[in-house]
Amino acid sequence: MANLVNHVAKTVRQHGENAAIGFRGSETSYEEFWGQTGAFAAALEEREIGEDDRVAIYLPNVPPFVVAFHGTLRAGGVVVPMNPQYKAREIGHLLADSEATVVVTLADLVPFVEEVRDETEVEHVVAVGGETDGATPFEEFLEPGTPDVVERGDDDVAVQPYTSGTTGRPKGVQLTHRNLESNARMANELIPEGIRPDDKQLGVLPLFHIYGMTVVMNATLFGGGTYYAVPEWDAQEAVSIVEDQELTLMHGVPAMYNDVINQPDAESFDLSSLRLCGVGGSGIPVEVLRRFEELYDVRLYEGYGLTETSPITHFNSPVDGRRVGSIGRTVPGVEARVVDENFEELAPIAEGPVDEADTDVDEIAGEIVVSGPNVMKGYYGLPEADEKAFTESDGKRWFHTGDLGYRDEDGFFYVVDREKHMIVTGGYNVYPREVEELLFEHGAVADAAVVGIPDERRGETVKAYVVPVPDADVEPDGIREYCLTNLAEYKHPREVEFVEELPRTTTGKVQKFKLREREADTAE
Repeated sequence: MANLVNHVAKTVRQHGENAAIGFRGSETSYEEFWGQTGAFAAALEEREIGEDDRVAIYLPNVPPFVVAFHGTLRAGGVVVPMNPQYKAREIGHLLADSEATVVVTLADLVPFVEEVRDETEVEHVVAVGGETDGATPFEEFLEPGTPDVVERGDDDVAVQPYTSGTTGRPKGVQLTHRNLESNARMANELIPEGIRPDDKQLGVLPLFHIYGMTVVMNATLFGGGTYYAVPEWDAQEAVSIVEDQELTLMHGVPAMYNDVINQPDAESFDLSSLRLCGVGGSGIPVEVLRRFEELYDVRLYEGYGLTETSPITHFNSPVDGRRVGSIGRTVPGVEARVVDENFEELAPIAEGPVDEADTDVDEIAGEIVVSGPNVMKGYYGLPEADEKAFTESDGKRWFHTGDLGYRDEDGFFYVVDREKHMIVTGGYNVYPREVEELLFEHGAVADAAVVGIPDERRGETVKAYVVPVPDADVEPDGIREYCLTNLAEYKHPREVEFVEELPRTTTGKVQKFKLREREADTAE
């Protein structure tokens, strides 16, 4: 049963009449859904697209995403998920690097695909939600038929999401059928009694993101529950869906839970149907967690993972207990260590979390490395990146997360800082280098540096320090709009400050810590 989609086929056999997908008041049964994936797979087969061919899905959380995802796997292809907030500049490299031949996207996003199409291998563009030049409507693309599942090996690639590196160049993450199957199964088993056929999951985490893809969509479909697709986050809408449909499961990033508790009518929400809530993407403030639990009498469990790990590596399990402020223990089958620069394992502390204001964290923290069946096969076409990402030790292949942390004697892990200069805003990763490179392309920018600054809702947000060209006719608002036009909304600098010069070392490196100190002084 190597092909990931076989797990869905098993659910179809067992619970065919149950609702697989809910969306804006309508539901699709598992039998109907399976038929749709067959029609999509038949369409790929008709166009001679099959084993190892890449199909890019450039959609928000709508039913056609789920159909195209599992239809592609059914045909033996590889899914390349892309953020629907991305503009032409951002999808160009993903399409060219992956050599995707098909793109499934919203009709409104087709112009972005067309803008870069000549630089890619794209042969077919499929439009959801309308007709547009250069694309085939989704319904017309489908072909009648019920093709057999194309069998794949455990180590064959199933999904190739992209994650930015510190250089700003997105890297294709090769996740195999075994990687994704093991993690979706684990996400299911971590919940008391597992995900049941009567469970209803809020599907608001984006499906292009590994958290929403594995922990929410696939785990739900494997368990026979109903996945309620929500295209974009709105606290009031999400709460209404939970209340009206009596949803039982919810996963989100910290900003989502913070939004809910800060609604004017937050105390009136009835979330009593929820039996478990999960949170990841970044650390949730303890006060947000406690306030949410006090208001709605439901436990909120924090976890940890990365795109490269499919994603779950740690979780505060309802079964094994939790420790507030911790990312939890490693999930079954996954091992983790905290190592120093020589890959020597650091000793655990007695019990965490520590008060970082009163503790020399440098003495107890190191890089978190992980090993397990969920760890990616490697980066697509980047052997040098693989060499940096992995260390062979004790007969195992350890992935370097780039996150600094420590662990205690009870097996709980704690993240204290990110080794890479990454900004985590609302659960999304933003690499300053990517934003800086765009800023340097602006004719009025002489110098620029991007840092993350505290944000009550998002955890962090993006700020750009810009040295304008002398006598340039430009304002901070103009720089913001320029970035918003060329980058996903969450990446653009919400604050732009003009400065005369940037603090640099004698070798010319920008001293970003001084910019952060400056921000902290201003806040005081």
